Amino acid sequence: MNIAVVGLSHKTAPVEIREKLSIPENEAEQAIAHLTSYPHIEEVGILSTCNRLEIYVVTTDTQPGVREVSQFLCEYGGFPVRSLREHLFILLHEDAVMHLMRVAAGLDSLVLGEGQILAQVKTMHKIGQQYKGVGRILNRLFKQALTAGKRVRTETSIGTGAVSISSAAVELAAIEAESLDDKQIAIVGAGKMSRLLVQHLLSKGAREIAIVNRSTGRAEDLARKFKDGGANFQIYPLAELDEAIARADIAFTSTAATQPILDRAKLETMLHGDRQLMLFDISVPRNVAADANDVANVRAFNVDDLKAVVAQNQESRRQMAMEAEGLLEEEVEAFQVWWSSLETVPTISSLRSKIETIREQELEKALSRLGSEFAEKHQEVIEALTRGIVNKILHDPMVQLRAQQDIEARRQAMATLQLLFNLESESRSSEQYG
Repeated sequence: MNIAVVGLSHKTAPVEIREKLSIPENEAEQAIAHLTSYPHIEEVGILSTCNRLEIYVVTTDTQPGVREVSQFLCEYGGFPVRSLREHLFILLHEDAVMHLMRVAAGLDSLVLGEGQILAQVKTMHKIGQQYKGVGRILNRLFKQALTAGKRVRTETSIGTGAVSISSAAVELAAIEAESLDDKQIAIVGAGKMSRLLVQHLLSKGAREIAIVNRSTGRAEDLARKFKDGGANFQIYPLAELDEAIARADIAFTSTAATQPILDRAKLETMLHGDRQLMLFDISVPRNVAADANDVANVRAFNVDDLKAVVAQNQESRRQMAMEAEGLLEEEVEAFQVWWSSLETVPTISSLRSKIETIREQELEKALSRLGSEFAEKHQEVIEALTRGIVNKILHDPMVQLRAQQDIEARRQAMATLQLLFNLESESRSSEQYG
């Protein structure tokens, strides 16, 4: 058995590739079922965000398992294998484990130290369990990664004042517009990213904010959260998107739509005269089509355009990141110790099974000699006594075997147990977990 991660991120693929390989929550069940149907894939976890799609698997055979994940990605995104291969990264076992720890800690994010990714890893764990993709090994790995992410945020300062994609978009808007306090601003969407947009817009002096959403109730809830922020909020249903955009100087889009909601044709009908519009699309898949920039008075930015703004915030966090890496090494080592202990499971199970069989046989003989009347009256007591003796005898050897971190010493101990107790050979377990 081995752990692998196959995926792509903002580091390896542009947004036009990433958006085709975004797996929303409502498609996760089908994707997990598809992946676990492959012959070499035992467990699956899918991490899909605006900046990455990563598929974590436990495989019975590494190379075929990785090929199966790659095949799935090509089929899902509609890519020929050759064109997608250059954008994929593949990491195996300890490298895959460390990568997930770094992701959960925000060290692999576009915005170093951003906090939203930890919740996304938690969601991956929950959905993987819900749809039977996560088994014993990935369950332990994801729990360890969540522990690592929390430790980095509580034991270092990397998350202090960390910018998010939303704040980077607002920062870029403030730079491009010079000032936000006299601008009409529209936000399309009312989810978590939009909440962060409002928060950062208010901190930059924005005073006129329109929120456009399919559910006006949710948009109103968002506005109420910031009612004391000094801004005037207007609420529009999605059906009135044209009107909201036509009045805006700056618009941000952050919806779960899988197809663009704004493109050249729509924008040309929305904008009148020489009205200028800056569009900031922080969604993946994109809410704004690439041809929006072909409209003369429109300047459109997507998540990949934020890298220059983010770079300004990175340097101050690099020292904190180095400190965080040390904590992650500890969490990787803790997982490795647990992983190595799995090698002992077959031998321990075989030993316990053999001793239990002997206990039951000898107990049955003793009770038959004592007679049925005694057996009925005292059987539970004798049963508990013999079981307790067996457990106490086996306890120390099992604890010592699991705790032995020297691989050769552990395997020698297992071989000795197999020889002394005439256990069935479990040597193949070394190949599975080593």
